[in-house]
Amino acid sequence: MPLLRFLALFLFAAILAAPLPMHTSTCSAQAPGTADAADTAALTAAMQRRYESLESFEAAFSQTLVNAASGESRTRTGTIRFKRPSLIRWQTVTPEPELLVVGAQDVWAWYELEQTAYRYTVEQVLDSRTMLRFIAGKARLDEDFWVEDQGDDAGLRRLHLIPRKAEPSLVEATVWVDTGRTVMTRMELVDFFGNVNAVSLENLAFDVHIPAEVFAFAPPKDADVFDNRDKGAQGVENLGQ
Repeated sequence: MPLLRFLALFLFAAILAAPLPMHTSTCSAQAPGTADAADTAALTAAMQRRYESLESFEAAFSQTLVNAASGESRTRTGTIRFKRPSLIRWQTVTPEPELLVVGAQDVWAWYELEQTAYRYTVEQVLDSRTMLRFIAGKARLDEDFWVEDQGDDAGLRRLHLIPRKAEPSLVEATVWVDTGRTVMTRMELVDFFGNVNAVSLENLAFDVHIPAEVFAFAPPKDADVFDNRDKGAQGVENLGQ
C-alpha cells in the first residue's frame, strides 16, 4: 500500500528539521503585503539558526486531502514525534489508526485495521526521493526548491516552493510561518493532478525528551508482513506517493 497519507507530513518535518533556504526569489512587481528581499533574508536566516539547533520536536497534526477531480476531502488527525538524526513516529488516530515508524535500522508502516505491516531499511528510504531525505540532511531546500516570499497572510508569512526537479507527487507547495517563533505551522502540497494535501500543526514542542522505545515497532505475530528490504530503490518507489 503506497504511503500517500504521509507525504505532506514528510515535507513538513523535512522543513522543520533541515536547513532552510538562504536565497529566495521575489516577484518583480510585489503585491501588497509582500516582504522585501531584506526581510525575507532575515527571516530565513533566523529560521535556519532555529532549526539547525533543533534536537527533537512533537506536535499534533491535522491533515486534509482534497481530490481535484471529485472535490471530495478527507481529514486525518494524530501526532508526530521526531528526534535527530532521523527517528520519526507518525501516528494517525482518526479516522483510522495508522502508524509510520522510522527507527535506527528499519522503517515500518502499520495499518491496524488491515493488520498489515510494510518493512523497509532506513537506507532505502533516506536514499530514495521521499521527503525523509530532508530530515536526515540528505538534501537542502535551497538546492531542491525555488522559494518565493509572498508576504503576510492573516498574521503568518507565506512562502511558495517550486521544486527545481518536479515530480508527479509534488509540483508546488506553500508553507505558512509564525514569524514570532520562526516556525512553520501550516502547509499545502499540490501534485501533478491538482490534488491538495494540507497539514497544520498544533501544540508544537521543541527539544523535548522522547524515550528511545517510541521509535521501535514490532508487528503482531498474526499480522501480514511485506518485507521490502531486499528490493533496493524499487521497494520504496511509491513511498510517500
